[in-house]
Amino acid sequence: MPPISGKDLLLKISDEATQSVFTTVAGLRTRSISLNAQPIDVTHSESVGGWRELIAGGVRQASVSGAGIFLNDAAAGEIRSVFFAGSVRKWRIVIPGFGFIEGAFLVSNLDYSGDYDGEGAYAIALESAGVLTFTAEAS
Repeated sequence: MPPISGKDLLLKISDEATQSVFTTVAGLRTRSISLNAQPIDVTHSESVGGWRELIAGGVRQASVSGAGIFLNDAAAGEIRSVFFAGSVRKWRIVIPGFGFIEGAFLVSNLDYSGDYDGEGAYAIALESAGVLTFTAEAS
């Protein structure tokens, strides 16, 4: 996979009605996704050499964050309403050259900030709230 530009990684929120139409969250300058799988420790007194033994099957979760300049667009309004409603919405994280991750996320943090002589900024954090799917980019 060739290198990609960070600006090409996209964060998209679904519409409320069908949750099948996605709108790109505009103004983001930074974004990241972290996928985690908590292992299950099955170490016991007879583990070979006293080494820890792990198996898969624990809790899996994803965290997504982004920050950028505030644009009062449709996506910003949608994010704000989802946050205040405390509702879970379908999101899509597009990773060019790789594919996309899609599923239910909760907006766990929404920050607005700005200096008196600078642009308004915001930051968002999402936590997975259900099963996520990965779709590979067609080659």
